[in-house]
Amino acid sequence: MAALNAMEDFQRDISYHVLKRDDGLIGLSAKLYDRYHDIRMEVLVDFETLAITSAGVEFVRFPSRDCPKVAKRMNDLVGFVIGRGLNRKLLEIFGGGEGCGNLRVLLLGLLPLAMNVKAAAGFDDEQEMLDSIQERLQGSCAGYVKSKRV
Repeated sequence: MAALNAMEDFQRDISYHVLKRDDGLIGLSAKLYDRYHDIRMEVLVDFETLAITSAGVEFVRFPSRDCPKVAKRMNDLVGFVIGRGLNRKLLEIFGGGEGCGNLRVLLLGLLPLAMNVKAAAGFDDEQEMLDSIQERLQGSCAGYVKSKRV
């Protein structure tokens, strides 16, 4: 059997953390880790409006010296309200040969979590919280349909 190259036996780990803070902000963080990357991202979002108030990324390990140059584009997210148009905005900022597909992937998974935090606010009962999220985010994904959760 032929030896596998580095991409034929590859693992990538992505993790997200969300925290509703006492100062009216939602703290969002993401990490992407694999053989070639160690990327760490922090985003702050206003709880009431879901507007991004700050966004930054640190490239700890990366395959090309050009990778960290994309970090400055995170500033273009400040002021954007998370919701409709998110995919388009991320493609505009991080698409193309000057962008970074890994940052788009991280942000596409991370930013919608702020909507979940807002939709879940005020609930102690987990089922009631999930019902609220389903109702408020209806139409944003296949899991949030009009019928009750299974």
